Amino acid sequence: MLSRMNAPTQTLLKVEDLRMHFPVRGGVMMTQIGAVKAVDGVSFHIDSGETLGLVGESGCGKSTLGKAVVRLLKPTSGKVSFKGNDITMMSQWKLRRLRQDFQMVFQDPAESLDARMSVGELVAEPLVIQGLGERRSRQEKVADLLDRVGLPKNAAQKFSFEFSGGQRQRIGIARALAVNPDLLILDEPVSALDVSVQSQVMNLLLDLQREFSMSYLFIAHDLAVVKHMSDRIAVMYLGKIVEMAPADEIYRNPRHAYTKALLSAIPVPDPTAKTKRVILEGDVPSPINPPEGCAFGHRVGHPLYQESVGKELPFEEVAPGHWVQKCPCCVL
Repeated sequence: MLSRMNAPTQTLLKVEDLRMHFPVRGGVMMTQIGAVKAVDGVSFHIDSGETLGLVGESGCGKSTLGKAVVRLLKPTSGKVSFKGNDITMMSQWKLRRLRQDFQMVFQDPAESLDARMSVGELVAEPLVIQGLGERRSRQEKVADLLDRVGLPKNAAQKFSFEFSGGQRQRIGIARALAVNPDLLILDEPVSALDVSVQSQVMNLLLDLQREFSMSYLFIAHDLAVVKHMSDRIAVMYLGKIVEMAPADEIYRNPRHAYTKALLSAIPVPDPTAKTKRVILEGDVPSPINPPEGCAFGHRVGHPLYQESVGKELPFEEVAPGHWVQKCPCCVL
């Protein structure tokens, strides 16, 4: 993706030390006996017109983070600021109007679209909720949006289950665009699609971003997909961001051992090319009972793991715009 580093930017979204802990209850009285630390101290920002890619294995907290950012989940602690407004503890009444400016596209289009509503009703629903336009103008906008995402004119009269997975994802994108948002949270928007359809949807998202000057938080587990979409990339492991840098920099010069392992797993199109694959051993630690030291060092049984036990691992800038969680296990 073309870099916009020389263009004037304005911070649209700022997340500071965000935590999302879910209580674990047990016993006769169902008292809290622990917590699932799905997101555990995450900080980042997204500028206007920028795409931040968020990658990591399944279960690392990516989707939970996305939902907490748009306040579908109420954070345990930390701060989320959107356009300078602190929305972390904002009431739902105040948040309702602000939601017009940030929307979310979910991973499974079949689950996120009500099968009882026509496609036209689905796409128009955000306009109705926000009280935007009249019936005729809404219908015109729905027709325009469906055309922009490459769906036929008669799609508005049909139901979502009559379409393929890729087409349903386009419906979800059109629905999110209805209220002209400045920020889209895209939660694994292409992971359930065929490769050819993935390319179509990604190119559509890039075209829409250029047309509407939107910002994206693009959540995925496929680093090849994220590279195609992102200006910067944040790598997440067990509820924490362990590395963040411009996309080209993180592919050219990864610093954290977990990032290197993810990059080594990207398929190479040349079958004759020899690549060195990093095989991850061990299991991902439980977010209910995370290790006392470096979570990745614990997983791979690194000999320097004990040096990280009981220490606060700082998130430091090792090069301009390149941040990494400094740990004796993972960063040389």
